[in-house]
Amino acid sequence: MSKYGYARCSSLSQSTDIQVEALTKAGCTVIRSEKKSGRSTAGRTELATILDFMSEGDSLCVHKLDRLGRNTRDVLNLVHELNERGCSLQVLEPAIDTSGPMGTMMLTVLGMVSEMELGFIKERQRAGIEKAKVAGVYKGRPTSLDHDKIISMKAEGMGATAIARELGCSRGAVYKALAV
Repeated sequence: MSKYGYARCSSLSQSTDIQVEALTKAGCTVIRSEKKSGRSTAGRTELATILDFMSEGDSLCVHKLDRLGRNTRDVLNLVHELNERGCSLQVLEPAIDTSGPMGTMMLTVLGMVSEMELGFIKERQRAGIEKAKVAGVYKGRPTSLDHDKIISMKAEGMGATAIARELGCSRGAVYKALAV
């Protein structure tokens, strides 16, 4: 029976040091960490590596639930996968262990709260952007393509694929420029 630790932070400027320290103190024999978004488990290679090595009786340990994921469905699917293998999930803060039915229930509730928190974060971000737009501070990402050139290339008879190839962009970007 091994205890595997998983630490994650969202951006390159953040650190997993506090998580790794807590996982070490919790007795994790192997700790993997990565800097990836928690929106989805897709593309998280270190988490996938841990799951590949886990066998019956092993435990996946995370410092906090939001380090595992902010999407309730992904977290519950992961717990289901662990249970199917005879493994469990241990969250250090707050203390939750899915080796028993009460832990799984608590995990479900906390997963829903975590997803709700992500919704609040997005809502606050959207409100801040709208406020900045009204104040004239936020103008969005600057245009990287010459829309006039795209329109003239189209007028010369070039198709979207040829224009995209010529300018080194996607066809979608060409269609978007033509729609303006």
